[in-house]
Amino acid sequence: MSSFTGKVAIVTGATEGIGAAVAESLVRQGASVIGVARRIELGRRMVQQLGPESAVFLPGDVAEPETASRAVASAAEHFGPVDVLINNAAVDLTGPSLIDTPAEDARRAVEVNLLGALWMLQATAEAMLGRGGSIVNVASRTGIVGVPTMAVYGATKAALLSLTRTAALELADDGIRVNAVAPGLTETPLVKTWIARQPDPDSFRRERAETVPLGRFADPTEVSDAILFLASSAASHITGVTLPVDGGYTAA
Repeated sequence: MSSFTGKVAIVTGATEGIGAAVAESLVRQGASVIGVARRIELGRRMVQQLGPESAVFLPGDVAEPETASRAVASAAEHFGPVDVLINNAAVDLTGPSLIDTPAEDARRAVEVNLLGALWMLQATAEAMLGRGGSIVNVASRTGIVGVPTMAVYGATKAALLSLTRTAALELADDGIRVNAVAPGLTETPLVKTWIARQPDPDSFRRERAETVPLGRFADPTEVSDAILFLASSAASHITGVTLPVDGGYTAA
């Protein structure tokens, strides 16, 4: 039996990319999923693909604290108390230099990437008290090393890694494990859109792939596999770690 059989998971940013891969894998391994995201049409498609008996879509913006409490309540209403949180929702902020980054874009990145993850972590950890659970925060290679034109985005992800470590210590006595993954370049819709905006997308893609020691972008399922490992009983004595899934990028 999978260690996720009968488990209840909340996945934020669940309708595309890494989040969609995680939700699909969790359901395939016997979990029930509350998928949180903003785009209703994609949420309906997620439920159709995964099955209404295994997945519920909750429309919401994680930057709003009440989205976290609604997600926990939805899990309890439809499936039972939450056992797993995958904090995946994020907004990109790539392109402007540090000096040229607009204040409203920087504020939005902090509100979603850091505070949104914090609100979800607080609400789910409170629901896990007395039972234990597992939380995995999805950070980024940019939270470990500097990447030009991604200063603010990277800062939000670095803060998320710090939050991961301290939360792991604070929640350990309650049997709640908190870990993080730090993906590198991954074939998500967001990355594909970023590449398509370049003057010469094919050359740009090749140049970016050459920065990765393994020579290619990751598939979302490769990141999902790492997330599910940390969330599973196979990682029962692992907490407070960050696992890079970046083809060796941060090892250089």
